[in-house]
Amino acid sequence: MAKKVTIQILADLAQEREERYHSHNPLAPGHRMCIGCGIPPIVNEVLLAIDKPVVVSTATGCLEVTTGVYPYTAWNTPWIHVNFQSAAAVIGGVEAAYNVLKKKGLIGEDIEFVAFGGDGGTYDIGFQALSAAVERGHNFLYVCYNNEGYQNTGYQKSSATPIGAYTKTTPVGSAKVGKQEPRKDLTMIMAAHGIPYVAQASPHIYRDLTRKVKKALTFKGPKFINVLQPCTLSWRFAPEDTMRLAKLAVETRYWPVYEVIHGKYWKVNIKPKRPKPIEEYIAAQPRWKHVLKYPEIVERIQKEVDDKWNHLLALEEMSKALAEKEGIDYEALFANPEDNKESQ
Repeated sequence: MAKKVTIQILADLAQEREERYHSHNPLAPGHRMCIGCGIPPIVNEVLLAIDKPVVVSTATGCLEVTTGVYPYTAWNTPWIHVNFQSAAAVIGGVEAAYNVLKKKGLIGEDIEFVAFGGDGGTYDIGFQALSAAVERGHNFLYVCYNNEGYQNTGYQKSSATPIGAYTKTTPVGSAKVGKQEPRKDLTMIMAAHGIPYVAQASPHIYRDLTRKVKKALTFKGPKFINVLQPCTLSWRFAPEDTMRLAKLAVETRYWPVYEVIHGKYWKVNIKPKRPKPIEEYIAAQPRWKHVLKYPEIVERIQKEVDDKWNHLLALEEMSKALAEKEGIDYEALFANPEDNKESQ
């Protein structure tokens, strides 16, 4: 039997849930996800931040296969499971139907619509449907829980898998060392759609993630949040280290935490004063630590991290200059929506 370990951040979230929301977790205990899986805290952090009725769709993946095994369900919300590529298309269709029924007076209450997909169902298989749904302007929030591979089917590579990482389809050998291609930057791609709100977040900073959900829902139209989800099974770390890995990803700048409004105003939310070396993050993951024997690969990974970080900082500076030119209060753009409520 696995040793029971208290993960403080989850204990804090549970306490805050009781104090602030007075409600049950939208995703109940008793599901079949791995011990230490990062998906349940992500789903609950997102849905607990929404104070209206919500309809959820999920693509096929870890979240779906572990929470809806017939005849049981772990969902305390209306939930639709759809095939791998269709979470965004289906939630867009539901939102369109809701608008018709509300216009006819058949539904009176306000409802929010949220789609969840892993990186396989979002970066790759479901990208076409996601891009089309946001282009049509449906009013919904899409959340990608990004565990950097097809974990549900035994860990094959996705376009989110990092350089050098081992997967079943990117083995480590004398000819090649893990995955050769860099990660696709889906958050940047979604920002390029010019939709109202895009963000990257980490589950270990749950106040940042819940704030971003609340901020996203202040906008009408499509919203997208990409959340890193360390995978204890395929990344091969101890279950109690899930949040430690998420924290290291931010502290090394591997996973910058930022937000984008209307595709043109950028803000980096956390700027580590003394960023930790990428080697520390890599060494914590048996799926990846073999690359430490290859300095040229580590150098390539570090360059990718540095280039993306510097690009984000440049976009942030350009945003400030643009806002000033347009007479817009840059800081007010990214203000906490709850602060605005308190000041009213």
